[in-house]
Amino acid sequence: MNEIFAPATLGPVTLRNRVIKAATFEGRTPDALVTDELIDFHREVAAGGVGMTTVAYCAVAPGGRTDRHQIWMRPEAVAGLRKLTDAVHAEGAAVSAQLGHAGPVANAASNRVPALAPSPLFSPLSMRAMKVPDEHEIKELVGAHANAARLAVEAGFDAVEIHFGHNYLVSSFLSPLLNRRKDHYGGSTANRARMAREIACAVREAVGSRIAVTAKLNMEDGRRGGLTVPESLQVAAWLEDDGALDALELTAGSSLLNPMLLFHGDVPRRSFANALPGPARWGFKVVGRAFLKEYPYREAFLLERARQFRRELSMPLILLGGITNMDTMRTAMAEGFDFVAMGRALLREPNLLHRIRSDEDTRSACVHCNECMPTIYTGTRCLYRPDRAPEPIELTLDRRY
Repeated sequence: MNEIFAPATLGPVTLRNRVIKAATFEGRTPDALVTDELIDFHREVAAGGVGMTTVAYCAVAPGGRTDRHQIWMRPEAVAGLRKLTDAVHAEGAAVSAQLGHAGPVANAASNRVPALAPSPLFSPLSMRAMKVPDEHEIKELVGAHANAARLAVEAGFDAVEIHFGHNYLVSSFLSPLLNRRKDHYGGSTANRARMAREIACAVREAVGSRIAVTAKLNMEDGRRGGLTVPESLQVAAWLEDDGALDALELTAGSSLLNPMLLFHGDVPRRSFANALPGPARWGFKVVGRAFLKEYPYREAFLLERARQFRRELSMPLILLGGITNMDTMRTAMAEGFDFVAMGRALLREPNLLHRIRSDEDTRSACVHCNECMPTIYTGTRCLYRPDRAPEPIELTLDRRY
């Protein structure tokens, strides 16, 4: 317990403990700007004892959102973000901004901007082909990440987490299944990793040593033909050699192709179908069973994959996936991980860490039903805490894209 709850350094930042609130899209930004509800969400988690909470999702461009209600990093967003970081700091915690571009996961119909993909793909949301960026446009996307990181510094964040997972844009470039390019950003593992490395270095150059820089990296996509652990290990080694990152948070799965690999536990197919707007709802009913696969829940369910990275890398690593009690945290520390990240357990009990510190035999009340997953459309929450529901956000499909 002393090791887990003692101060720990993450690059230039000292966290009060080794527990990080993982990025879980909050669904509390109807106008793509910070709201009091979003501030309260993170203030409550910070007051509950985490070392750092992560604001998700802060897109680097308006077309990089999975939905137009998400924050995208621009000068108009800074004042609200500063109010949020001040609130978290007042509770004694640090705060990170998750930066990224959703790429093929972006909702082009909602954003009214075409989604991006490394190679030609069809979007079931917008019912048309996604846009394939050329090398000049890729350089602009790299610059957009750097600019977003500068705004995060201005807004008072202690860290940024760059999203290299879940088949969002960078992750889709890493995937041999999705990336069939013939230029400098496709083909070999080195070429497919080029965007990730350029973004990490550009973000580090933009922020210097003022804040910590981490990345959420897919260990595997969980789909045949996608990114595998051996390839991801090579990408991680290159990122380590580049020296731009202070830590890697290891994840798995694809929001596009296999989301349940990230979550494990019960599969809320009916709730997902009911949460979607009409056309998408009927499509989901057809493909839902294949899309949402079943992975029984177990504690530290990503550990077996993650320990391969721990053996090969010397940089700090953050263990994610099924971290809910002191025993699992101790296991992570014993395996050599520097931090642990918690998501669903803190949705259920924001004060879980305080309870664990008081009684190390405490067990999370989370039952891994995953009914929180479909609530991203109406305000992410544990359904065992219905009092925490914000005002619902209306989803629309626009046929112009």
